[in-house]
Amino acid sequence: MSGSHIIVTGASGLLGNAVRVLLEERGCKVLAVDRSAGQVDGRPVLAADVTDVHALHGLAHEHDIGGIIHCGAFSGPMVAADSPVQMVDVNIVGTANMLELARRVGGVRVVFCSSASAVGPTPEGLSPVTEAVTTNPSTVYGASKVAGEALMSGYRRQFGVDGVSIRISWVYGPRRTTSCVIRQMITDALAGRPTRLPFGKGFPRQFIHVSDAAAALVAAFDHPDLPLNTYNVTGGDFPTLDEVAEAVCGIEPRADIALEEGADPGDDFQQRFDISAAARDFGYRPSVSLAEGMTAYRDWLAAQAGKDSE
Repeated sequence: MSGSHIIVTGASGLLGNAVRVLLEERGCKVLAVDRSAGQVDGRPVLAADVTDVHALHGLAHEHDIGGIIHCGAFSGPMVAADSPVQMVDVNIVGTANMLELARRVGGVRVVFCSSASAVGPTPEGLSPVTEAVTTNPSTVYGASKVAGEALMSGYRRQFGVDGVSIRISWVYGPRRTTSCVIRQMITDALAGRPTRLPFGKGFPRQFIHVSDAAAALVAAFDHPDLPLNTYNVTGGDFPTLDEVAEAVCGIEPRADIALEEGADPGDDFQQRFDISAAARDFGYRPSVSLAEGMTAYRDWLAAQAGKDSE
């Protein structure tokens, strides 16, 4: 695809920006788009909302398109929770629009950023959780990701669009500003506040550093005609939230964290996800340990706090 552009949607967001930077650092031509124009760390972002068919097809008219990495969406069940119809419009119709663009242009490789929320709560004793698990989403966000995966599969089988869905676990790291327990623990510690959560002890959550998530999406993009429609991708660890708290205390001596027993009411209980298929088929292996990732995130959050106080 030398000479062709790769569209990265959601390029102002956490993961979209990381994908865009990774592609550009290796010399790819990227059309970084989001719902409004702007800049991220000096890199320009074009205005092209995934729900705006005319803007999307305008890009294809003006540029040679060879691929799409679709990160543009509401990025979790906590976002737009009171606007389920808007969630459907952006996450489902927006995905259909990107696939239709790929179909009309022809020869366009598509990678869809799905989520572990598509799976929903997993049955007791089902471990590890493979891609063959029956999806049972507990939120409209999770359902929107199931629909996106189904659309990817349908366009692939009916129209020959070469696409794949990457089911990513909880992303954390520099530039994450939406709800995240790691961010809360670190920002509380930096501000000298205690963190008190009425849940979390013994409750597992599978995190992935943003750089590993971006690397997985790009690696999947690099491998056309993958044998599976959907792949699991996590950071490889399976900590409980109290173990996460211990790790935060290990990198930040000001941390004062206490959790109570019980599940997070805003999250699904999930067993460990199997990421061996991603390793086998496109070479994905997490490279950032939780301790390393949290240290980098702590440093970034401290730098941001310093800027805000200037």
